[in-house]
Amino acid sequence: MSARSELGEFLQTRRARVRPEDVGLQPGSDRRVSGLRREEVALLANVSVDYYIRLEQGRADNPSVAVLTSVADALRMDQAERDHLRSLACTTPPALPPRTVVRPQLEAMIQAMRDVPALVVDRLSNVLAWNRGAIAVIADFDDPRTRNLARQYFLEPASREFYADWEMVARDAVALLRRTSAEYGEEDAELAALVDELRAASPDFDRFWTSQDVQNRSHCPKTLNHPIAGRLSFSLESLQLPADPGQFVLTYTPADPTTQAALETLLAAQAPLSGSYEGAKRK
Repeated sequence: MSARSELGEFLQTRRARVRPEDVGLQPGSDRRVSGLRREEVALLANVSVDYYIRLEQGRADNPSVAVLTSVADALRMDQAERDHLRSLACTTPPALPPRTVVRPQLEAMIQAMRDVPALVVDRLSNVLAWNRGAIAVIADFDDPRTRNLARQYFLEPASREFYADWEMVARDAVALLRRTSAEYGEEDAELAALVDELRAASPDFDRFWTSQDVQNRSHCPKTLNHPIAGRLSFSLESLQLPADPGQFVLTYTPADPTTQAALETLLAAQAPLSGSYEGAKRK
């Protein structure tokens, strides 16, 4: 799908969720749409109806920041949605990140985090590096079949039991792919192939993707139903790395003493591990 098509679909979904009474308009009795009409959005954003229609149809070239801000205000967008709108409207997407390699210093950092499970993932949710805690708690990333979190969430039935908050986890994964799609546009063939695969294989993924919802969740609680240790509670932090485009560090800090003790027990029983994608490839 082109960025212009995505822009139109995104605006349509945001328009459909805003009721006239939410923005001080009279709903009337002859409405045929669930949310705002195009002309109502244009009125609220102080742009011409023709221009808003062209914007929603992907025919408005180089919309200004002021116009995008006015449209976002009219549609009551949050900050994540505003960022997404600007990315979709950008006519010159940035170059795709180079073939992803984790810097040795970054890998050394997560290996040194002995009491905190940690991963490095890329823009497609591929797991690029991991430490012993991540394998003890989340999955055996030495197995190549586990090295994409989106596939794990949507294609592995056991994940729905393992993640106590599965729907939030799954929606966050889709949101990351949505952000990637907006940022890099049609140039990202790997993303397009992954999205096509997941939409065909998972009705839930297709539903979440079609909703066009976006968010920038950098931290949240995470509860896991571990098959050996039982219920574990963590604080998840997602750290974007400006020096490493398209890479994120995910850390799982134990949220209570019970989880901390369970993690220590799991680590004590664990054999030495390769700890990275490159190390696993050399096996």
